[in-house]
Amino acid sequence: MRFGLEQWRTPANLMSLVVQKFGGTSLEDIEKLKNTAKRVAETKRLADHVVVVVSALGKTTDELVDLARQLSASPPEREMDMLLSTGEQISMALLAIALNELGEEAVSMTGQQVEIVTDKAHTKAKIRHVGTKRLFRELRKGRVVIVAGFQGVTPDGEITTLGRGGSDTTAVALAETLHADYCEIFTDVDGVFTADPRLVPEAKKISELSFMEMLEMASSGAKVLQARSVEYARNYNVPLHVRSSFHSGEGTWIKSEDEVMEKAIVSAVTHDFEEAKVTLMGLPDKPGVAASLFGALAKANINVDMIIQNVSEKKLADISFTVPKEDLQRTKKVVEELTESLGARQAIFDDKIAKISLIGAGMRSNPGIAARVFRTLANEGINIEMISTSPIKISCVVREQAGEKAVKSLHDHFGLGSSGGPKEPQGFQEPIPHEPYREDI
Repeated sequence: MRFGLEQWRTPANLMSLVVQKFGGTSLEDIEKLKNTAKRVAETKRLADHVVVVVSALGKTTDELVDLARQLSASPPEREMDMLLSTGEQISMALLAIALNELGEEAVSMTGQQVEIVTDKAHTKAKIRHVGTKRLFRELRKGRVVIVAGFQGVTPDGEITTLGRGGSDTTAVALAETLHADYCEIFTDVDGVFTADPRLVPEAKKISELSFMEMLEMASSGAKVLQARSVEYARNYNVPLHVRSSFHSGEGTWIKSEDEVMEKAIVSAVTHDFEEAKVTLMGLPDKPGVAASLFGALAKANINVDMIIQNVSEKKLADISFTVPKEDLQRTKKVVEELTESLGARQAIFDDKIAKISLIGAGMRSNPGIAARVFRTLANEGINIEMISTSPIKISCVVREQAGEKAVKSLHDHFGLGSSGGPKEPQGFQEPIPHEPYREDI
């Protein structure tokens, strides 16, 4: 069990608390709502206290965004937060109704009622504080508390949202604040896979990953968890269990690197087809230019991913960087306003790219992985436009139409599928048999 819960536990009476998060696919119709309610009720019979975080039903968020876009090409971000926060409120109330119908007392609460306090960055807010007073009061009554994910409130009462996948971050923040034993993320897949199984059918489920591996995967396109939620879990050492909503099998445990027994050289290949590349050509090669550019993007709350700068003999620089496609229009506005003042010759915007990443904790101590990545892509006739690395990740930007082939060829070359080993010896070590990660409470 994790440390903490001093509010609950005494030496004679240790209590358990679990936080569960259910995504939209687990709640998209009445039958799935009923099944989710049964699953929560089963957990409540095993654990002393249960907190549930919910996303909006099915495609509700997409539908609300579409409605707003029909009225405005660039709706105010404050009003988008007001609109999108309603989706989770529907989910929480319906699930509470379903649980009460099963005889399990439940109460639903918005982010504002819980006191999930955020900064003022509408549509991409960050959590600053989570209140516990009301949560503890409801849990002491033996109730299941159902919290609307994805939303919070500023200190002056403005509704905010946490960005796509923000319900994951809500769940992890609650798990940390309440000192929960672990946080379960229920989704429509069996866990985290070596590649997206919709793209690579032979992809395998991974039994355990380190926080850093999962963070790199989430940042590189894996949709199973929001990157910020993994960062939060890593910072506060909150064990995560990603598992299926539709059966009771084990999923993927995500925990500290010291606890991960099998450190594969390469764990997964991820892809992101939702990024765009921006290139400023002919910039003066002098101090302050890059700071002005990326400072303006940061002020506009635009997240920049990969950055490459080349300098010519004429002391002119070309800078390329990638941003989420959803931020491309705002990026264009910022860059076009700066192009002349920075002295750039031209700005080019390209939304037909794909980012392909290879991730593995063992890469840092095994030279030659990058060369094999480049050789594999070259053998497939795939040109690399940008390269970025970290100790456990290699990312390449390629043409969008080559993205799927790149994922499949790398997944096959490094032997990540269910039907064979790597093309060349990898030096994988057999894991030492060990006890299950979770112990009975």
